[in-house]
Amino acid sequence: MVYALNLADPTVNPTARIGTISTLVNVIVPLLISFGGFIFLIMLLVGAFTYLTSAGQQEQLKKAQQTLSFAVLGLVIIICSFIIVKIIGMILKVDIPI
Repeated sequence: MVYALNLADPTVNPTARIGTISTLVNVIVPLLISFGGFIFLIMLLVGAFTYLTSAGQQEQLKKAQQTLSFAVLGLVIIICSFIIVKIIGMILKVDIPI
Protein backbone atom coordinates (compact mmCIF):
# COMPACT_ATOMS: atom_id res chain seq x y z
CA MET A 1 0.00 0.00 0.00
CA VAL A 2 1.33 3.44 -0.94
CA TYR A 3 0.64 6.51 1.13
CA ALA A 4 1.11 9.75 -0.77
CA LEU A 5 0.15 13.34 -0.22
CA ASN A 6 -1.97 15.15 -2.74
CA LEU A 7 0.15 18.28 -3.20
CA ALA A 8 -2.56 19.92 -5.31
CA ASP A 9 -4.82 20.03 -2.24
CA PRO A 10 -4.64 23.54 -0.65
CA THR A 11 -5.29 22.12 2.82
CA VAL A 12 -2.17 19.94 2.57
CA ASN A 13 0.08 22.27 0.59
CA PRO A 14 -0.54 26.00 1.18
CA THR A 15 1.41 26.97 -1.93
CA ALA A 16 -1.19 25.14 -4.03
CA ARG A 17 -3.52 28.08 -3.42
CA ILE A 18 -1.24 30.25 -5.57
CA GLY A 19 -2.12 29.01 -9.03
CA THR A 20 -1.81 32.18 -11.09
CA ILE A 21 0.21 35.37 -11.11
CA SER A 22 -2.84 37.42 -10.10
CA THR A 23 -3.29 35.25 -7.01
CA LEU A 24 0.36 35.76 -6.12
CA VAL A 25 0.00 39.53 -6.59
CA ASN A 26 -3.14 39.46 -4.41
CA VAL A 27 -1.09 37.90 -1.63
CA ILE A 28 2.11 39.94 -1.90
CA VAL A 29 0.90 43.48 -2.67
CA PRO A 30 -1.32 43.94 0.41
CA LEU A 31 1.50 42.64 2.61
CA LEU A 32 3.97 45.09 1.08
CA ILE A 33 1.51 47.99 1.38
CA SER A 34 0.83 47.15 5.03
CA PHE A 35 4.56 46.89 5.73
CA GLY A 36 5.16 50.24 4.01
CA GLY A 37 2.38 51.85 6.05
CA PHE A 38 3.93 50.52 9.24
CA ILE A 39 7.35 51.91 8.25
CA PHE A 40 5.69 55.25 7.45
CA LEU A 41 4.17 55.34 10.92
CA ILE A 42 7.51 54.54 12.57
CA MET A 43 9.35 57.21 10.53
CA LEU A 44 6.63 59.73 11.30
CA LEU A 45 6.92 59.07 15.03
CA VAL A 46 10.73 59.24 14.94
CA GLY A 47 10.63 62.51 13.00
CA ALA A 48 8.07 64.01 15.36
CA PHE A 49 10.05 62.92 18.41
CA THR A 50 13.25 64.39 16.97
CA TYR A 51 11.39 67.62 16.17
CA LEU A 52 9.96 67.88 19.68
CA THR A 53 13.26 67.14 21.41
CA SER A 54 15.40 69.36 19.20
CA ALA A 55 15.28 72.23 21.71
CA GLY A 56 15.78 74.77 18.95
CA GLN A 57 19.01 73.26 17.59
CA GLN A 58 19.04 73.93 13.87
CA GLU A 59 20.83 70.67 13.02
CA GLN A 60 18.24 68.58 14.89
CA LEU A 61 15.37 70.55 13.33
CA LYS A 62 16.78 69.96 9.86
CA LYS A 63 17.19 66.24 10.57
CA ALA A 64 13.59 66.03 11.84
CA GLN A 65 12.25 67.85 8.80
CA GLN A 66 14.16 65.53 6.48
CA THR A 67 12.82 62.47 8.29
CA LEU A 68 9.25 63.77 8.04
CA SER A 69 9.73 64.67 4.37
CA PHE A 70 11.12 61.23 3.55
CA ALA A 71 8.26 59.58 5.43
CA VAL A 72 5.68 61.48 3.38
CA LEU A 73 7.62 60.78 0.18
CA GLY A 74 7.62 57.07 1.04
CA LEU A 75 3.86 57.15 1.59
CA VAL A 76 3.38 58.84 -1.79
CA ILE A 77 5.50 56.13 -3.44
CA ILE A 78 3.40 53.43 -1.76
CA ILE A 79 0.16 55.02 -2.97
CA CYS A 80 1.56 55.40 -6.50
CA SER A 81 2.67 51.77 -6.57
CA PHE A 82 -0.82 50.69 -5.53
CA ILE A 83 -2.32 52.77 -8.34
CA ILE A 84 0.18 51.38 -10.86
CA VAL A 85 -0.68 47.80 -9.88
CA LYS A 86 -4.39 48.56 -10.31
CA ILE A 87 -3.78 50.14 -13.73
CA ILE A 88 -1.69 47.19 -14.90
CA GLY A 89 -4.44 44.87 -13.70
CA MET A 90 -7.04 46.81 -15.72
CA ILE A 91 -4.84 46.84 -18.83
CA LEU A 92 -4.18 43.12 -18.65
CA LYS A 93 -7.78 42.42 -17.60
CA VAL A 94 -6.61 40.60 -14.49
CA ASP A 95 -8.88 40.64 -11.45
CA ILE A 96 -6.82 42.12 -8.61
CA PRO A 97 -9.27 42.68 -5.75
CA ILE A 98 -6.98 44.65 -3.48
